[in-house]
Amino acid sequence: MTDQQTINNTITFVKRELKNAEGGHDWFHIERVYKNALLISKNEQVDTLVVALGALLHDIADSKFHNGDETIGPKMSRAFLLKENVDSKNIEHVVKIIENISYSSSLDPSKSFTSPELDVVQDADRLDALGAVGIARTFNYGGFKNRVLYDPEIKPDLNMDKETYKKTDTPTINHFYEKLLLLKDKMNTKTGKQIAEQRHKFMEEFLDQFNAEWEGKR
Repeated sequence: MTDQQTINNTITFVKRELKNAEGGHDWFHIERVYKNALLISKNEQVDTLVVALGALLHDIADSKFHNGDETIGPKMSRAFLLKENVDSKNIEHVVKIIENISYSSSLDPSKSFTSPELDVVQDADRLDALGAVGIARTFNYGGFKNRVLYDPEIKPDLNMDKETYKKTDTPTINHFYEKLLLLKDKMNTKTGKQIAEQRHKFMEEFLDQFNAEWEGKR
């Protein structure tokens, strides 16, 4: 089986598994991350098959939608890739990417796995949390969880550990300060940093407008 056939089969698998997923973590999110990853890869020395599979499978079973269980996605991905007869070394690499890509994982000091391929896929995923799409996804998820839009009395927590972050249910606007505005300085690749810079500025402009409207100033 060629690499492209493997990728095509993976796309079919992911589309089927995420058919009824929440709008910010559905197939279209995966597709955007996949495209971002391919774009970033052009300027990096990486195994493009591992990057492609990591991007396509990174949210196959996001723990947010599985009672916080972080083992389901890696298990599903390993089983699928074994069925596709993917090289065992590549399977392990892809699984490691899935286990380490999330923002909450970056808050866990025990996580130590690194690779250029993880850097690329992580940047691609984080880019989809920024800019216009990032704003849309944030409010979509906030609505999905029935969270308060904004409460000036509830201040953002900028010092959360992994478990606190995973359990937080603060207003949607707080998420910008607790995560999204921090991503620009956490990008791994030159291309990722360049794209993040522009998207970050767009979010800052949005928050300025939001706050002005909230206060009745515009």
